[in-house]
Amino acid sequence: MKASAASHSLSTAEKTSDKKNDQTSSTIDHHQALHFGKMAKDWWNPFGSSAMLHRMNPVRLSYIRQAIDQYFVSAFGNPFPLMGKSVLDIGCGAGLLSEPLCRLGGDVTGVDAAFENIAVAKAHAEEQHLNIRYLTGELESVEDTNFDLITAMEVLEHVAEPEQFIQTIADKLDPNGLLILSTPNRTLLSKMMIIGIGETLGGIPAKTHDWSRFLKPEETQKLLEKAGLVVTDIIGMTWSPLHGFALSDNKAVDYLMTIQKKK
Repeated sequence: MKASAASHSLSTAEKTSDKKNDQTSSTIDHHQALHFGKMAKDWWNPFGSSAMLHRMNPVRLSYIRQAIDQYFVSAFGNPFPLMGKSVLDIGCGAGLLSEPLCRLGGDVTGVDAAFENIAVAKAHAEEQHLNIRYLTGELESVEDTNFDLITAMEVLEHVAEPEQFIQTIADKLDPNGLLILSTPNRTLLSKMMIIGIGETLGGIPAKTHDWSRFLKPEETQKLLEKAGLVVTDIIGMTWSPLHGFALSDNKAVDYLMTIQKKK
């Protein structure tokens, strides 16, 4: 069943039951879920433990908006380019990306493994008078399918089973839908920047990342192709003390992909 605006009200936000989780194979890394759940109360603080995400968000949104304009015919020049589109934000945290997607007109569902994040997300959305459906649990528990837009930003490196995770995304993407994904590259530079500097001087909480779980672009692309998906665009994201985060041809630290289903 396609996600509908009628079903996406805050009053119908639900928490996935433990029983249901036990019946399905999960891609959740529960240690990671606990780690991020501890950061929930500070999520909307631009100077707190999620400060790096706040700095990244404008760049990510710029890329997403560009991809939407290029892919959806009705989007270009439209202040609400996602009007009438169903959107799934995977690993939504406390809603840092879900809320802007909702403001672009999207019928947004956000899912996150940490119930603490979802509690903060729901409260913040209500304060902002935004109609977002938030779910606690694994991606596999999202019953809706055929989403027009799916975002999975800085999530792939935290899941237990990347191949299963990507296949599940493919199963939930509309045949004419768009997937936008971002994740760190596995290079010595990313290890230095994200873990060596980011988790010490950059304010990222320690042990947020495991460098060995980062995927190179060609590894991610292989998993996508196996799931019947094709990469239509890839670009890097870099950081510098003078300019902060910016899109770049340099993919050594982090990269973003636009993805569609194979026709």
